[in-house]
Amino acid sequence: MAGIVDAGGGMLGAQARVQYAALARLRWQMFTNGLRSNKGALELGARTVSFVFYAVGGLAFGVGAGAAAFLLASGEQWKYLPILFWAVFFAWQIIPVMLASFQEQFDLGILLRFPVRFGSYFLLYVVFGLVDVSTILGGLGCLGILVGITAARPELFAWTALGLALFAAFNILLVRAIFAWIDRWLAQRKTREILGAVFMVLILSLQLLNPALHRQRHEENSAPLGRNATKEQAQQKNQEYQRTKAEFKARYGPWLGTANEVQQWLPPGLAARALQQRVEQQAEPASGPGLGFESLAVLGLYVLGAGGALAARLRAEYRGESLGVAPSRKKAAASQSKAVQDKTARREGGGLLDGSGPIAAVMEKELRTLFRTLPLLYSVGAPLLLVLIFSGVFIRSGPRAHIFPLALPLCLVYAQLGFTRLFYNNLGAEGTGIQLYFLSPTPIRTVLLAKNLFHSVMFGLTILIAGTLAILRLGQPEGVVVAGTVAWLLFSLPSNLAAGNVFSLTMPYRVNPGRITRQGGSQANALGALLVQALVMGVGAAVFGLSWYLHKMWLAVPIFLALAVGAVIVWVRMLRNADAMANQRRDSLIATLMKTE
Repeated sequence: MAGIVDAGGGMLGAQARVQYAALARLRWQMFTNGLRSNKGALELGARTVSFVFYAVGGLAFGVGAGAAAFLLASGEQWKYLPILFWAVFFAWQIIPVMLASFQEQFDLGILLRFPVRFGSYFLLYVVFGLVDVSTILGGLGCLGILVGITAARPELFAWTALGLALFAAFNILLVRAIFAWIDRWLAQRKTREILGAVFMVLILSLQLLNPALHRQRHEENSAPLGRNATKEQAQQKNQEYQRTKAEFKARYGPWLGTANEVQQWLPPGLAARALQQRVEQQAEPASGPGLGFESLAVLGLYVLGAGGALAARLRAEYRGESLGVAPSRKKAAASQSKAVQDKTARREGGGLLDGSGPIAAVMEKELRTLFRTLPLLYSVGAPLLLVLIFSGVFIRSGPRAHIFPLALPLCLVYAQLGFTRLFYNNLGAEGTGIQLYFLSPTPIRTVLLAKNLFHSVMFGLTILIAGTLAILRLGQPEGVVVAGTVAWLLFSLPSNLAAGNVFSLTMPYRVNPGRITRQGGSQANALGALLVQALVMGVGAAVFGLSWYLHKMWLAVPIFLALAVGAVIVWVRMLRNADAMANQRRDSLIATLMKTE
């Protein structure tokens, strides 16, 4: 970092370029030094596989966006173009939240220790965001739209490129600003708990959409008429459809019209409207050459606003703001006596779990940590939304409708995915406390057992909630399907716990409770966890598929129970070897989990 020195010239001056080169050399040295260890080589392989996976998904998204843009442009259906821009916008803003904990990101806060100008710090912060998965995916989507519109209307290439450039700049700055401010709010315990409560309220509130969505689907998809239906029945069916359609327009038409007017002044709508106005200007030159510049100008103001919000947050960090969870001196003095009383109460068995043993203590600590760590809370709660979305695929309204028999286990698969971080990195939230486990007389296997028991309870509660939502939304499944699902969960849980303990001891990474972005992450851990999850799900799919093919769904129950016994044996044997594995990797565990940021 010898090149990081203060000098003039602005963010693109000669000395600033020297600083950028020094940072690039630093990153290259970190990369090459990491390859000298087996863990570094494994991380490189995992990143390569992840890059290929993300690249395939991004190319598919770009091709789909390009095909949709081509069809809209060639068919002169410009009024539907905002839908495409809104799809790219939501993908750009939502995917970072879903993948933030699975990406290893470089914390640029270390640059504040050196005399780097604010302009250079701001530019580096934005440039490092260009390699995020969301930016790559959104960029491919914008490129697909550009190619699709240009293929249909070559004369619109320059205008489309200008509008997409502003749209992409807004998304890049917005996503960086959002996460910068979220990290600011999560830096303090009080605001962190408030955000956690707000998030859980939103999760529960969205479940209220179940009756509305189900009722709407029932109204739109009534039972189909049979082949022997009379002409009068067909006419009656058509009249009911037209009446329902008219009622829908009368009830929701004004709201949809207002929503359309509002979205035209938001960034995705502005980008689409600018292009549509340019097409109208070419069709009617008398309308004036400046048509469309107004929309681009307003979009430019949005870009400046997003950049200003990001600059305000980074300016506070640049000036030395460093928030933490430590209380003020006054609060610390006021709560000192209360802390002594709490410790005395816990010794007398007055803790949350009313126990004085190490297992109860660790479980209570895990409960407190979970509610104070929004990334973990998000990981557990977010998949419940997928149950709401995914269950809608199987809804078939009407008296003759039939639900897919295996809809319940398929919905519960998504609820299980939320526990990947808890199972496969159960030591990540320990931080500096990891050294206390090696100093205390409590064996590591007891600590892992307590964590596994707590996570199993949380897993059971989440599965119960997800199963109840799926049954209320889809209807009550057959008893043999419920029994098979429970048996599969009894096999899946110990399998994930056993693999998760191994991954937690061999490939851990620190979880910062005050951040969603800029987490350390481990691509090897994430990829390995996904492979184990895929294996467990593949076994479940094979057993369910075989039983369904043989028309003997009851056969899945004994098969899964036998597999569950084997999984429990593997889990117990892994716990017996946990102390040896932990002591063998003690230095690596402490160095990884106590690493400063």
